[in-house]
Amino acid sequence: MKKIKLFICSVLMVISVFLPVSGLQAADPVAPDADIIIDAGHGGIDGGTSYGNILEKDINLAIAKKTFEALSNKGYDVILNRTGDYALSDHNSWLKSKSRHRKDLAQRKQLAVDMKPQAMISLHVNWSKNKNRHGAIVLHQADERSIELANKVQARLNLLYRDNEKPFLGKTYYLLNRSKCPTVIIEMGFITSAEDRARLTSNQGQNEIAKEIAAGVLEYLDSTTKDKSDSTN
Repeated sequence: MKKIKLFICSVLMVISVFLPVSGLQAADPVAPDADIIIDAGHGGIDGGTSYGNILEKDINLAIAKKTFEALSNKGYDVILNRTGDYALSDHNSWLKSKSRHRKDLAQRKQLAVDMKPQAMISLHVNWSKNKNRHGAIVLHQADERSIELANKVQARLNLLYRDNEKPFLGKTYYLLNRSKCPTVIIEMGFITSAEDRARLTSNQGQNEIAKEIAAGVLEYLDSTTKDKSDSTN
């Protein structure tokens, strides 16, 4: 079984600035292998969207941790890019920008560049003026692998929400435009929908969401492994 990696803040800092470790030359990057990166959206000063005292950043992290467990229990190398309530921009000392938001997004992207995962999933919560708007929506890159990943995750979440949403191209999203690996943004539900909010904030609901996200990712990984096997035969 593959070794499971869960990186805390200090390790992320080491990776992002390529610090050498004992026995390695300074030119050698310190970046572990990863099958999947789970991007827990927002964090720290950036709470994301909200409803009363319910903050998106907390929901993202809670479900990210549960998704991490679901995937790592299947033997995959999984990296969770934040394990607590902090902003990834705090650890970005390499980008010369006055924009905290841009430094945060750049840090998330760079971790994926350094670790070269098979896929990255970015977890978020949606908001709408229409309180009847509900369900999960998956955004993808203009890339066949990303589209396949989005379709599989969307299908699983549609079963949970009893919905028929279609994933769509996230043209304007930094992470989707800059990531080199297959990446999707998963809007796990609407915080403005009473039904979705109950699911997003309850332990049972979070477990259900994490289970379906993990199932979609696993279906994608299985299909890519099969495709590689078929191409070598």
